[in-house]
Amino acid sequence: MNIERTFRPNGIRRLPLVVMAVMALTLLPAQGVGAAVGTSDGSTSGGFTHAQLANLLGIAKDTWKFYGKDVDPKTHLPLDNLTFAGGSAAPTGYGRYTSAANIGVYLWAVVAAHDLGLISERQARTQLAATLTEVGKLNRSSGFLYQWYDTTTGHVIQNPGGIDCTTETAPKFDNCYFISNVDNGWYASGLIVVRQAMPELRRMVDRLVAPMNFGLFYDARAETHCNTNPAIAGNQPTGQMFGGYYVGLPPDQGDNWTHYYHNGALYSDPRISAYIGMGLHQMPGNVWWRSWRTLPPAAPYADCQSSDPDFSWQGQWPVSGSWHTYSDPQSGQKFNVWEGHYVYTGSGLTFVPTYAGGMFEGLMANEVVPETTWGPRSFGLADARIAQVQIKYATQQLHYPVWGLSPSSTADDSGGYGGFGVEGLTFPYYGFGADASHPNQGLSQCHGCATEDVVTPHASFIALDVAPQQAYANIQALRALYPGVYGPDGFFDAVNPTTGSVGHRYLVLDQSMIMAGLDNAIRDRAMQSHFAQDSVSWAARTYLSMEKMSIQ
Repeated sequence: MNIERTFRPNGIRRLPLVVMAVMALTLLPAQGVGAAVGTSDGSTSGGFTHAQLANLLGIAKDTWKFYGKDVDPKTHLPLDNLTFAGGSAAPTGYGRYTSAANIGVYLWAVVAAHDLGLISERQARTQLAATLTEVGKLNRSSGFLYQWYDTTTGHVIQNPGGIDCTTETAPKFDNCYFISNVDNGWYASGLIVVRQAMPELRRMVDRLVAPMNFGLFYDARAETHCNTNPAIAGNQPTGQMFGGYYVGLPPDQGDNWTHYYHNGALYSDPRISAYIGMGLHQMPGNVWWRSWRTLPPAAPYADCQSSDPDFSWQGQWPVSGSWHTYSDPQSGQKFNVWEGHYVYTGSGLTFVPTYAGGMFEGLMANEVVPETTWGPRSFGLADARIAQVQIKYATQQLHYPVWGLSPSSTADDSGGYGGFGVEGLTFPYYGFGADASHPNQGLSQCHGCATEDVVTPHASFIALDVAPQQAYANIQALRALYPGVYGPDGFFDAVNPTTGSVGHRYLVLDQSMIMAGLDNAIRDRAMQSHFAQDSVSWAARTYLSMEKMSIQ
């Protein structure tokens, strides 16, 4: 079986897929949209003072300038990144390639710019229409975008700087034929936000959404009451989502399944596709209940003890929690769910871990889906706790003056990209040797999948919704302690908090997370409200509200 390590080349970012012998894996309240409302003490309903809001808006203005340099003037597609080596005034390098995720979050950014008054409605509509028109011309499959596109030509490419996929004439297990589940989830989220924020573009958006069927990513093979189905080759965790799909090479033919993996960890960025897939009635509720919060022990049935995978290698083992039975609101089928949690060493802080300890794995979905509002006992609470864990670990264990570890550029001008997160590497870890006497005490599901030496500003902005004052203070500290991390187009992507070295790159993904975070903070969760107003949001609201996690 394959283990989905979250940082996958066929996923939202580009770290190597590691194959192992085991497998990991309707509307907001009335205050949701509009200008922040002042209170008698000078603060706002979001908890920010008018001075703080003015400062955040200034950051938004600078960040928005980036897109004037980033978007290709011919194809209207967003470039993956721009480099300003040494903090130069003009770009020294252009990442002239893009992905489904990049396009989706760029749509967020344009909507946010309009919400924040940085551009007019006409300007926003014109920019969005230009990009949507180009997307409609791109080579797609079942409405989904392939992994990489050249932003100059619009052609599918195998990898950044790689071959033009028109040179491959037969399906292969490479990116010329791969469509990513999570990346297309972010792409779809951008379309949904646009059709609510800009109703005049609804027909254009609907034409792009209509052929998309997220059921393509759902493993609908027979399930058992165990965590996996030993009757299926590879003892697979059916009822979960695949990480993607190879066009022309479906997983149920021959040994194709060996090239597929599952998005087994629900508390990670691919859950955006579960929200949308269920919301479009293309995935059953099984995907919600069959995916894992923490990697579970063997299911509590005699026939599962020998067939279920041994997850004792995960960051914390034994894992605290209990089995809980839920009745699916659509099918009525009952599911036994392991409501597990981790405990921060030496404290009573309980939380659900992300796979490699990165911030965007946990909090990116909350940029558009109102988890904090709809899931106060489930993922809304998990979002708040993951921010607390990040803050506590970075400041008290690593002794950094700032926090916010999440996949980003490396803190140099090499053009590298790395997996950064709070894995709890300073805490005891015994791997498969863990037991009650020698427990693993890490903070992420995977141990050694990330390093803990780079802070990225986008982490603070996506935390504004769950830890507003702490996130705001961290943003201010980043600028004060590391002045080189802030450029003419807002925050550069990465800083080493020990050496102060900076990665002078802007990624459209990370800049767009910043824009969405600012839209939610300044305009009372405006980005979330756009998603919430769409009919697809029923599933997120329903499932978030009915679950009660064990992190109370």
